[in-house]
Amino acid sequence: MKIILVLSSLILLTVSISAQSRANDVLIKQVKSLRAEKSITVSFNEAGNSSKIMAVTENFSDSEAHAAGVQAMNFAVGFFYPGNELTAAPNELHLAFWVLSKKPRFAESHGFKIVSGGQTFDLGDGRYAAKPREDMEYLNFSVTREDLSKLAQPGSRIQLGNFQFTLTPSQVNTIKNLLTLCSL
Repeated sequence: MKIILVLSSLILLTVSISAQSRANDVLIKQVKSLRAEKSITVSFNEAGNSSKIMAVTENFSDSEAHAAGVQAMNFAVGFFYPGNELTAAPNELHLAFWVLSKKPRFAESHGFKIVSGGQTFDLGDGRYAAKPREDMEYLNFSVTREDLSKLAQPGSRIQLGNFQFTLTPSQVNTIKNLLTLCSL
């Protein structure tokens, strides 16, 4: 009886472990089922034996971009994990805003706030980098899944430096899809 109990426990443990992790090929199929192939990629770096899931959004609205004095702005969010199987949901993700601008707009002020549900969440200053020859600015932040959940709420806005931007429905959908993928 004890042997049957031990074997049953081992089988149950194996099933629960495999249910909590997903191989890259399963994740890729999930991206396709979400119809998110244009915005989310799953890739494996054989040399580094690591994988990356990255979501790239469409641009913010032209009117908000022009009001901020930039030509265009979008963002990417993602995370890395060892091997080719996601075994744990990420605690922190990397979020990068890509800003196309003839002159720097965020060099002096590059704080990041999320305005959602009538509340403002200050995520602090990010790492700032500029490539003037390419007319590009980059603002990089570490965010949690909880932060992303706030962004995925309808009507959410962000404040970068002194400028506010409203997330488009497509951007919200991309964040929701990424949260679905990284939840175990």
